[in-house]
Amino acid sequence: MKGFFVHTMEKVDIKNFCLEDLEAFLQGLGKEKYRAKQIFKWLYQRGATSFDEMTNLSKDFRQELALQARITSLQPEKVEKSVDGTKKYLFVLEDGSSIESVLIPEEDRATLCVSTQVGCAMGCRFCLTGSFSLKRNLSCSEIINQVCAAQTTDRITNIVLMGMGEPLANLENVISALKIMTCPDGFQISNRRVTVSTSGLVPEIEKLGRAVIVNLAVSLNATTDEQRDLLMPINRKYPLATLIAACRNFPLPNRRMITIEYVMVRGINDTIEDARRLVKLLKGIPVKVNLIPFNEYDGCEFRKPEQESIDRFHRHLLYKNLTVITRASRGADISAACGQLRAKMEKDGAN
Repeated sequence: MKGFFVHTMEKVDIKNFCLEDLEAFLQGLGKEKYRAKQIFKWLYQRGATSFDEMTNLSKDFRQELALQARITSLQPEKVEKSVDGTKKYLFVLEDGSSIESVLIPEEDRATLCVSTQVGCAMGCRFCLTGSFSLKRNLSCSEIINQVCAAQTTDRITNIVLMGMGEPLANLENVISALKIMTCPDGFQISNRRVTVSTSGLVPEIEKLGRAVIVNLAVSLNATTDEQRDLLMPINRKYPLATLIAACRNFPLPNRRMITIEYVMVRGINDTIEDARRLVKLLKGIPVKVNLIPFNEYDGCEFRKPEQESIDRFHRHLLYKNLTVITRASRGADISAACGQLRAKMEKDGAN
């Protein structure tokens, strides 16, 4: 953990601290460790936006905190609602950059899709979000404040780090945010309900598995290196065999599975031969497969597969005893579907 220099002109953003870091920060102020849990509950369970609200802390302590630290928040610049109930939030950050988050309501849950970077460096050819270059990583507080903002109107039951950016390319801040999400004194979300998606950064997959217990989703999208090189430039650095080995070695609690995300693109990776190769690739790994028919957007070079191809692919995986879901597109009418996130202000050239 980095050292904290509290006697500076610049106040620290208290939401950049996971619980253990906040404990260390408070000890540097000569305070008891247990105060960190009190502050966490105010921030993430009661939605406090000022230290004055934390009435189980002494007035002097609250004043000292206010001198040393600040509590940041995000307010949506715009909220769009799809005909299917999906909500897309546009957030403008302190430096003027913009990001998007998506809330997907279902009968028994509400899943928030969170961004981890401004833009993305992965350059996946099927992804509109990836058409932007990477501007910067989000801080822990900028990741967490997306959840805080959505929680003001909706009860969030599940979180997926599948929004703008590659989460594992911002690993330190992502791990801190994950610890806050799953902390009993933080958001209290079960680690069974938190998923991190990656395009395949192999060393970081291993580091994630050592640091926290969460679900892993791998954006595979191909069954040969030739296909994956075409769709996902990261494959040239970490080819399929290396990525599959990382999946095989990822530490999974009992009865957990890795989610394999497979965006189906017409004429590229949607044949029955692809389905057969996918079964062989995944043999012996506890996985569930999400088939995602490609979401078309203006100017894209790819097309969604025919329904017959999707159904045939799905049936083959089922026949081979794989758990498989063909994911229905949600929020496409507001560009909130998988691979479509693109902060409107950047699209319009406001940044």
